[in-house]
Amino acid sequence: MKKALCFLVLAFYAQLSLSQAPEKINYQAVVRDAAGDILSNQLVGLKFTIRQGSIVGITAYSETFQMTTNTFGLVNLQIGTGTTAYDFSLIDWSNGPYFIETAVDITGGTSYAVMGSSELISVPYALHATTADSIIGGDQSACQLEIGDTYQGGIIFYLDASGCHGLICASSDQSTGIQWYNSSFVSAFAFVSSVGGGFGNTRAIVETQGSGTYAASLCENLSLGGYSDWYLPSIYELRLMFENIGGGNVLGLGDIGGFGINQYWSSTEFDVNRAWLKTFQTAGTEFNGFKDGAERVRAIRAF
Repeated sequence: MKKALCFLVLAFYAQLSLSQAPEKINYQAVVRDAAGDILSNQLVGLKFTIRQGSIVGITAYSETFQMTTNTFGLVNLQIGTGTTAYDFSLIDWSNGPYFIETAVDITGGTSYAVMGSSELISVPYALHATTADSIIGGDQSACQLEIGDTYQGGIIFYLDASGCHGLICASSDQSTGIQWYNSSFVSAFAFVSSVGGGFGNTRAIVETQGSGTYAASLCENLSLGGYSDWYLPSIYELRLMFENIGGGNVLGLGDIGGFGINQYWSSTEFDVNRAWLKTFQTAGTEFNGFKDGAERVRAIRAF
């Protein structure tokens, strides 16, 4: 390759449907050169290899993409939709561990240079659910979980199609007024808005903003109910909280989450200066606000 490359992974997350678990993983990254400069509006070639057992294990899946970075050097794609001879739906996520190897050709070709490998520590729960039926004998109702249940440190506000996996929010606010940023208007490229995206957003924010007390770090450092994998929800995850266990009252449960009437921070950025917020009043308005504002925070976790 003509020059060295840095490839900063910002987020892995399952793109979930409210009706069923799809066979894909959303992926977001920023491409930079060896000097740390963002490669804006540049055609790049990408190759992803999912290996089973170890970073040099057998190839369970491999695919390639050719795409152009945006102004911020960002690429967004869905693993499971690239050019491949494999079948993504045949990956048995219950038979891990799995590692993902990322390789890039910054000229847009196929002379890929491996940038690194990392373990999929938390196998996307929606995907795992499609291969876990044998654990509960195929009777998914055996989980006996419902939205609104108190479970694993908080309140269930979302369940996937299996009825055994979903999202939990803390039973009370972690703050009634805290800033989104750590006194620095800088983008973490945390633009993921969908279900499952808050985890990657939170990691990116903390890595960018550093140590301190602010919305994302407050959630990531939270230990509650014996669990320490909490994070700041994406804007759509906030929407589900509002609709299912908040003032939206879509399921007729009422505001069992005990939310405040004013706005809550999401982990989803709008731009370098602003991030998305959601009010928990009857209308449930969503808007973007400056990151130095003091707003409410409610942490969530996946199970």
